[in-house]
Amino acid sequence: MTQDVRLSFMQKTVSAAAVLRAPRVLALANQKGGVGKTTTAINLGTALAAVGERVLIIDLDPQGNASTGLGVDRRARISSSYDALVGDRSLLQIITATAVPRLFLAPSAMDLLGFELDISTHADRSYKLKNALRLFFLEGDIDVRITYVLIDCPPSLNLLTINALAAADAVVVPLQCEFFALEGLSQLLSTVDQVRAALNPTLTIHGIVLTMFDPRNSLASQVVADVRAFMGETVYDTVIPRNVRVSEAPSHGKPVLLYDLKCSGSQAYLRLASEIVQREGRCRVRSLSNTPGAID
Repeated sequence: MTQDVRLSFMQKTVSAAAVLRAPRVLALANQKGGVGKTTTAINLGTALAAVGERVLIIDLDPQGNASTGLGVDRRARISSSYDALVGDRSLLQIITATAVPRLFLAPSAMDLLGFELDISTHADRSYKLKNALRLFFLEGDIDVRITYVLIDCPPSLNLLTINALAAADAVVVPLQCEFFALEGLSQLLSTVDQVRAALNPTLTIHGIVLTMFDPRNSLASQVVADVRAFMGETVYDTVIPRNVRVSEAPSHGKPVLLYDLKCSGSQAYLRLASEIVQREGRCRVRSLSNTPGAID
């Protein structure tokens, strides 16, 4: 093998490996409140960790429900995602381990309420999180080497959500099975299109997860049918049922998979994690085949 051929092969191998190694950043976003967004962030993160992924949840909601739901008391949040956004600390300095092996958290704090005002004059105000993540991926220690980042966005289309969309590879949209579901979805899709045009040209919709499904409710079944007809394969096969154990778990500071592994909600989130990993596998194969210099 000549030196030129060997060098070309090495470049192709490094390029392919880089695609396979890259952490995936998924923003969980919906401007409507009460759709199961934070519940999905907590339990999807736990389910991904349960199948062997190393997951970081970034709590970008000033309410801090993801942090509370993972057992991190508000009084114990000495530093938070706000500090990483404004550059006072790095993400590596603020993340904390959770009770779930391989699951880490960048907790929220009420300081996030002032984020938009604090950085309104900054030229890079829409890229604060993206810059923080770039630094984190460069300095991340092997003990916290992350394969998935899940960003729990606030229930509004404010600058925090824009930062999440600008930093993300793709968006996971939790959608409650209720009458106004499609109306809210249209608004979010429009925002994603605007962010893609102005800030993040590679942003995609990873999938839509239907939540709080009650099979006894005929309207819920009609919403599922309508969303699938409107969005096609973008909608995950997995539907998250309305389940009392899922609702109870946050009050104990636990994901539902730790609270009651056998309940229908836990099993649904495990199926969702498996489905996301499968979609990611297909996405990485496509990325690999489209990478310049990729091995044929």
